[in-house]
Amino acid sequence: MKTLKILILPFLLTACFMLTSATTDGSKENERLHSAANVLKEFGKMKESIPHELIEQYQGIVIIPSMLNAGLGIGGKRGKGIAMVKLEGGQWSDPVFVTLTGGSLGLQIGVQSVDLVLVFRHKGALTKVKNGDFTIGGDISAAAGPVGRSTTASTDYKLEAEVYSYSRSRGLFAGISINGSDLSIDKKANAAYYGNDLTSQQLFETAKSNKEAVKLVKETLASL
Repeated sequence: MKTLKILILPFLLTACFMLTSATTDGSKENERLHSAANVLKEFGKMKESIPHELIEQYQGIVIIPSMLNAGLGIGGKRGKGIAMVKLEGGQWSDPVFVTLTGGSLGLQIGVQSVDLVLVFRHKGALTKVKNGDFTIGGDISAAAGPVGRSTTASTDYKLEAEVYSYSRSRGLFAGISINGSDLSIDKKANAAYYGNDLTSQQLFETAKSNKEAVKLVKETLASL
């Protein structure tokens, strides 16, 4: 029975992910950027949102809209989103498309859609990812983030975690753990959106894109 669950889970997760990844305008990358902006807008409406001071102090952010968390005894998660880092002048870089995948053990069943935001203390954790990936909870630690938009939010927190995670969940699970998840560069999506002549490292170093969806994400992030 355990072997059957292990075999079924990848198909369940992949099938659900394919359904939620479908687009109506022919541009998966544009839709992903608009979805990321919507996630930030929804987080901004929440009473216990990401502290503005945290966004000011930390140097990187990953936004994964509608990440799927599926379980049948053994769980798995998969989502596609974007990553951005803060440049020297304080502005945010152009978005880099990324993929988050992972698994988990324990008694669980069902499928859950999660809007996930990860805030990184150092941008190097993202900019150093090239052809490979890194594991959250392995290569770099993550913690549940402090909440409250006031500037005094840090009085009860030293803001010393390497990564703070925030999630909005809908479905059957009560929560989500991202430890053991791998974050990797989605090179295919980057090439489709920006062209083959730009690497993820170059995208993390520039803020030159004039694409409407890119501007929307940056404006929404600045308003948090």
